[in-house]
Amino acid sequence: MDGFEYLTPLQASVVLGLVLGAVYGVLAQRSRFCLRRSLVGEWNECLPALGVWAMALALAIAGTQAAVAAGVVSFDAHRFLVPDVPVVSVLSGGALFGAGMVLCGGCVSRLTVLAGSGNLRSALVLVVFAVVAYATMKGVLAPVRTTLGGLTVDPGGRVALTALPGGAVWAWGLALAAAVLALRSGASPRHLAMGGLIGLLVPLGWVGTGFVLLDDFDPVPLQSLGFTGPTADTLFWTMAATAIPAGFGTGLAAGVIAGSLAAAVSGGEFRWSSLEGPRQTGRYMAGAALMGTGGVLAGGCTVGAGLSGVSTASIAAILALTAMMVSARIAGKVLAE
Repeated sequence: MDGFEYLTPLQASVVLGLVLGAVYGVLAQRSRFCLRRSLVGEWNECLPALGVWAMALALAIAGTQAAVAAGVVSFDAHRFLVPDVPVVSVLSGGALFGAGMVLCGGCVSRLTVLAGSGNLRSALVLVVFAVVAYATMKGVLAPVRTTLGGLTVDPGGRVALTALPGGAVWAWGLALAAAVLALRSGASPRHLAMGGLIGLLVPLGWVGTGFVLLDDFDPVPLQSLGFTGPTADTLFWTMAATAIPAGFGTGLAAGVIAGSLAAAVSGGEFRWSSLEGPRQTGRYMAGAALMGTGGVLAGGCTVGAGLSGVSTASIAAILALTAMMVSARIAGKVLAE
């Protein structure tokens, strides 16, 4: 298309993020895609939502591993596959994030979608989440990150399922297990299809940033769907755009809000809503803070470490997702009492 040939790789990554984010926003708004919905409540009520999430995971893994097998992308130097696994940071961060998303009524990806649908409390949570996440990455909470991140385990090079005996069979087996769970969950075919399309956005992100936009002279970080870093970066880019360039994550966050807004308006579901009182405000702010710190320590949110991270077959990402799920399940039961 005219004009696109003049974009730098970084500028093109913003466009890629916008497109993927908009599609995600539409699909997630229509399907109410959220891992928290899969974990909190009675099991028979959670199972259909878990099935939709599992279908997304199955196709995220399958698409990403197919790209790896084809030699299109490589994760050898990616942060998800560092030689020493920061087990303490990953597990504690996952636990904090899981509890936080229960307190907030949704993970950060779901709250981004809700913000685009007119939910002002979700927008406020995102601001607090972004501030705390940035403080954990580069601010006053950074010592917590570096201290816990320094407590590592050397797995002897087996930092991914594909490094285990049998190689890629383990990753493909996980994808198959997730697909079977999805098909037996009782979720509607329409929602399963939307979950699958969400999952396919993950390999599109990896291929887009790691192959299509690959430029040795102007490198773009290899990345895909995720909301911890992108939400924090978007907030601070908004305040200092002349000093901080926009990237893939900024485009992704903006695209999700735009896509969910369009889906909500076209479906007659756009509604302004806000916090109901001090008690709810305190609960949501606490949840936002837990998710902000936890998302950084765990290496991402339920989408960043969950869908995108697990799609790389990373052991660290699998540990993070497991900790999130266990913590959310426990937190849901505690709050229900």
